[in-house]
Amino acid sequence: MDLNAAKQRVAEIKPLLEEYAYQYYVMDNPTVSDFEYDKLLHELIDIEQQYPELLTPDSPSQRVGGKALNTFEPVAHTVQMGSLQDVFSYEEVKEFDRRVRETISNPLYVVEPKIDGLSVSLEYQDGVLVRASTRGDGFTGEDVTANIKTISSIPLRLKKQLAGIEVRGEVYMPLKSFEEVIKRQEMEKVTPFKNPRNAAAGSLRQKDPKITASRKLDIFVFNIQQLQGEILSSHRQSLDYMKSLGFKVIPSYKCFKSIDEVINEIKNIGQSRGTYPFDIDGAVVKVDSFSDRESLGATAKFPRWAVAFKYPPEEKTTKLLDIEINVGRTGALTPTAVFEPITLAGTTVSRAVLHNEDFIKEKNICIGDTIVVRKAGEIIPEVLSVAAHGEDAQPFQMPTHCPSCGEAVSRQPDEAVIRCVNPECPATLLKNIVHFVSRDAMDIEGMGPAVIEVLVNNGLIRSVADLYTLSPQEVIKLERMGEKSAANLMNSIEKSKSADLSRLLFGLGIRNIGQKAAQLLAKQFKTIDQLMKASVDEIASIEGFGEVMAQSVFSFFTLSGTKDLIERLKAAGVNMVSTLAPTGNQFAGLTFVLTGTLPTLSRDEATKLIEDLGGKASSSVSKKTSYVVAGEAAGSKLTKAQELGVTVITEEDLLKMCGENRV
Repeated sequence: MDLNAAKQRVAEIKPLLEEYAYQYYVMDNPTVSDFEYDKLLHELIDIEQQYPELLTPDSPSQRVGGKALNTFEPVAHTVQMGSLQDVFSYEEVKEFDRRVRETISNPLYVVEPKIDGLSVSLEYQDGVLVRASTRGDGFTGEDVTANIKTISSIPLRLKKQLAGIEVRGEVYMPLKSFEEVIKRQEMEKVTPFKNPRNAAAGSLRQKDPKITASRKLDIFVFNIQQLQGEILSSHRQSLDYMKSLGFKVIPSYKCFKSIDEVINEIKNIGQSRGTYPFDIDGAVVKVDSFSDRESLGATAKFPRWAVAFKYPPEEKTTKLLDIEINVGRTGALTPTAVFEPITLAGTTVSRAVLHNEDFIKEKNICIGDTIVVRKAGEIIPEVLSVAAHGEDAQPFQMPTHCPSCGEAVSRQPDEAVIRCVNPECPATLLKNIVHFVSRDAMDIEGMGPAVIEVLVNNGLIRSVADLYTLSPQEVIKLERMGEKSAANLMNSIEKSKSADLSRLLFGLGIRNIGQKAAQLLAKQFKTIDQLMKASVDEIASIEGFGEVMAQSVFSFFTLSGTKDLIERLKAAGVNMVSTLAPTGNQFAGLTFVLTGTLPTLSRDEATKLIEDLGGKASSSVSKKTSYVVAGEAAGSKLTKAQELGVTVITEEDLLKMCGENRV
């Protein structure tokens, strides 16, 4: 295909993809299959790769995420992105109405659900998205354009070519996407997000847009900040206008003349909030007329023409029927309350996590009690207290052996959690293997969670050692695994055998031992055999190790399951020796602390650079810290360094210090 033919084909494909995305993500009415859309999108990407000059900022291909180049530059908002005054009672809503009527005789109100997400600004010029930024402090936010483009419901080009428009919206993570992300994080042994709002905020500020794209964020637009060439008179009109431009606007907005009708709608939204596929934390009441808003004005903090009603957490009582024990990803035995079903925030719940043994004892929870339950953050059910003890209430005792594998469980003196530390416990198998093959551990490419799940479900692997006994014939039979993919996976498994001992130690998932601690162990003991012979005191003597970490390592290697696993890995040819050694010594005796986002180096890359030259990378600032390397958005560590008089340097300074030894 020559350039002219490519131009013509791109001109045909782009409007089709834009319309298909609009129908699917905004109108919830797909007109083509996913297969047909993906095929067309990949055709566009192929053409743009062949002819880069045809790639434009509004291309649908930009939604998949480009290179990790986000720097989150500051953006000064031309129109302030203010916040609304919160109210918590219907009397406060009536008081708001009384204040409005002192200035406006017959106000019309718009009531809409308050999405619990992250507020952003979207700027368009000549109908094309040119910049997106976060709210920040209302006056200055951060540029997140590359990540915003991955949100499929945001139009990259408007349906009408306007000279300029800036709109405000709320980026959120749908509850379905949130559940998928949490499941993935738990499997990868990553601390999960607390709620959808935190998940949305964390996802939008990823340096790599591809990660943002994988999180499946969405948006509702609810306000026009600036508009050139058009004059609108009301909020309702602006919502309809934004909808005509292709935006996904705030749902379920309605107009009312009386405050009693407003309050009734707030109640209706509150009763329906459990049915929404996204999280809301209130309802917003706004004066509809823009001229009325000008008459009402604003205080130093809030506009006088709107308030946000915040819903209180709903609490209900129910009978505790049983307490079940679940074995989590780290071997933690977590008690879960099983109770008579109740409806909270619109959904039926019958289970809630009880955290640990101390939590149960502290609240004096017994099976048969009447308990008080609510949804923390309107998402996660939690037991608040005991309302009344049942006549036949039975105190609960945590098990002494793992309910999954039968091995004895243990509890560290400074922990509230009881754990199974058997590395071959069936309950932790899938998550342990996901961790073992991860990039920072054995780095087996192509061995993702989905592939591992199929292998486990088909009985092909029952331990990480089984990865090294897989045959090409077994792998190629897996769903969606062709000959080339199977060959690549087998090569990656073979390559992992030569990984350094530190990677193996980290991959084994020893309690309290992270990537850095695994490197220290490998450097100190050199071989797996030497480490397995080490006493608690010998392990604790490593700088940076404490009694708890040392005990975790010692206990892990005394398990019969661990010894059997190591022997199997040895027999498979997995390396058991450390080759870690500094490439220089100019940082010997120096301690560095990294804070903020560095311009070109990731945190891991900067840490490796420091350690390769004999230095130490610490996570906390103290008087013993030699240098603090500060990047963009440096926080409390920078403040503490300044208070202690610790020398603060930039990434450029660090690289100059490395000199010719930079690797």
